[in-house]
Amino acid sequence: MSHAAETLDGWYSLHLFYAVDWASWRLVPEHDRQAMVTEFENKLSQLKAVKDQGQGDHVMYNVTGQKADILLWFLRPEMKELTNIENELNKLAIADHLIPTYSYVSVVELSNYLAGKSDEDPYENPHIKARLYPELPTTEYICFYPMNKRRNETYNWYMLSMEERKKLMYDHGMIGRKYAGKIKQFITGSVGFDDYEWGVTLFAEDVLQFKKIVYEMRFDETTARYGEFGSFFIGNRLAFNDLQAFFKI
Repeated sequence: MSHAAETLDGWYSLHLFYAVDWASWRLVPEHDRQAMVTEFENKLSQLKAVKDQGQGDHVMYNVTGQKADILLWFLRPEMKELTNIENELNKLAIADHLIPTYSYVSVVELSNYLAGKSDEDPYENPHIKARLYPELPTTEYICFYPMNKRRNETYNWYMLSMEERKKLMYDHGMIGRKYAGKIKQFITGSVGFDDYEWGVTLFAEDVLQFKKIVYEMRFDETTARYGEFGSFFIGNRLAFNDLQAFFKI
């Protein structure tokens, strides 16, 4: 039997995707639209107070393509806090004009594949803490996609030995390091939480870097033999003070 990788787990994660029902939105009087957006802004400002206390973070992006219009990504210490956030958003007046198109539930995760041996409590390591409980970037672009490790009769990641998986993940990680300074990556684990096993969220100032890193990793054995991917979502940053302009008709 293969040994499972140990993980360090940080904040719980919720990606929420919405499409705007522009047809119904147009029927709302302008002053009512403005009031709804203001209520939305106030709710996001209220949630930002949690970030100021170091108890989570969130970002918002305008998604390109017809899969969604808005992506909200929230991080919190407890899963139930994410449930409460979703409930609060659903109760806003503007929610009548936002169509949920996708969501992803997970937890910020670091594996021990590349970790060295140490007697130190990893949760007290400042570098590790910064990765488990991150302050999210505010770069111009975001990319999100879910993924699995393949398990079939020919290629089964979970039947490989720990040594084989460590070697493959080391080579995989070396490709990622080439994009340091260009891409900021966050891995969230979702086994038992959602339909895929991991969520990958990338941030960059240059959207082309997403294509470059994903394409280069296609030639890596870890991805070529064992990677399975869901839909990709790309978006550009939507600042909270831009919401009135975004929803204006």
